[in-house]
Amino acid sequence: MRLGSAALGSALFFVLAPGIVAGVVPWALSHWDLTGVAGWGALEIAGAAIGGLGALVLVSAFVRFVAEGGGTPAPVAPTERLVIGGLYRHVRNPMYLAALAVIAGQGMLFRAPVLGAYALFVAFCFLSFVKLYEEPVLQHRFGPAYRAYRHAVPAWLSRLTPARLERD
Repeated sequence: MRLGSAALGSALFFVLAPGIVAGVVPWALSHWDLTGVAGWGALEIAGAAIGGLGALVLVSAFVRFVAEGGGTPAPVAPTERLVIGGLYRHVRNPMYLAALAVIAGQGMLFRAPVLGAYALFVAFCFLSFVKLYEEPVLQHRFGPAYRAYRHAVPAWLSRLTPARLERD
């Protein structure tokens, strides 16, 4: 896939997937209403920081799929190469974790417990998708390289130090 096509496809998928899951649905559930919040206390500041950091990680992961992988995170236009650089050396699923951070951060910022429940539902969906679809597909596409990657990098709990991985 050409770089321009990968970038355009990734941008479109960004709007459709995390844009809806971590943006539109949380807004629909909470209306991003700050009227009940008396001021910017520790919870709101932490929520803004967690949500903002999650958004940065999400964007960087999408960029990495284009630059390193030569494709998109969308299953219909996958990468040509296994993405194992950057945060992917610490944890296999930084994109999903980042989306959850965005949702949880909004829940804290807007003091919306419904977003905590929604984050748990989304986490279940992500775990199921990774186990039932993504891991088998990556195993089939990248074989030994993906097996080595799975062995070296945890799926959900980040390594403190980056894994030493070789590009095939």
